[in-house]
Amino acid sequence: MPAALAVAPSFVPEPLAEAFAPPGPEEAVEPLAPFRPVDRAPSPPPRRSVLSRAARPRRPRAILPSAPALFPWIARHLAPGEVTVWSGPSVAVEPLLELLYAASATVRGRVSLLEGANRFHPYRVGELGRALGLDAGATLRRVRLARAFTAHQMVALVDGWLRELRAHPATLLVGHDLPALFWDGETPDDERDALLRQVARGLAEVVRRSALPLLLTLGPDGLERFPGLADDGPRWADYVRLERGPSALRLRALRDDARLTLVARAAGQLGLEAFGGGRAAEEVIAWDVPPRRTARRSRSG
Repeated sequence: MPAALAVAPSFVPEPLAEAFAPPGPEEAVEPLAPFRPVDRAPSPPPRRSVLSRAARPRRPRAILPSAPALFPWIARHLAPGEVTVWSGPSVAVEPLLELLYAASATVRGRVSLLEGANRFHPYRVGELGRALGLDAGATLRRVRLARAFTAHQMVALVDGWLRELRAHPATLLVGHDLPALFWDGETPDDERDALLRQVARGLAEVVRRSALPLLLTLGPDGLERFPGLADDGPRWADYVRLERGPSALRLRALRDDARLTLVARAAGQLGLEAFGGGRAAEEVIAWDVPPRRTARRSRSG
């Protein structure tokens, strides 16, 4: 089954010569009326033209919303033109990744996703979008997905990612478990290393030329299953380890040793960290997305 990224047809602008051409000899041009001074109040300063407004540097678009505090923590460890690696078990990485897709949509961001493990769940992403105040369809329309089913298809998708971004601009690039297909038992051992290094070089080119942040997710073994990423891949922004506990999700960033713990807690409930009981280097966030209302009414007694 071919796995090619959809590329919009090339747009050829119409010539603008006729629109700016001077009038021909057969066209009548009315003479200017004589100038007569008129007493009036001084005119206001001229407004800036559209061109002058367009020439001003644009404020960089936010990748994630500013609240809750989880999203600024994630955004601090992303950088334009660089790669951030999340490493951890799927039960820790994928729920947070789905939340990131929905959060990006709330600030009108667009995610370009290469899915290597075939584990994208649109219903869960749509429900998270609803919890954050968006329509499920509007949330999913801001995630552009490309799946691969063989290792060679993944190589082709990475090679064509720049063409895809020219046709469909994005604010964040995500590669979910790209090495998974190379370890499925169908790729010969003598080809795996060379193919993964080609993928790493392709990612470096995509990130360099697009100047977008790239988020790569890997399993708990991290770089062991992705040879070439550290040497031939993009410039690194950060490496974040994720661990899932019985009642908490812990993240630890290598660059500044920042630590974050997400705990399931009812809104308004305080923990020991609010009174100085947690470790000083660790930030604890109670994840309290407002629950959706149901049609069932509670009964007292």
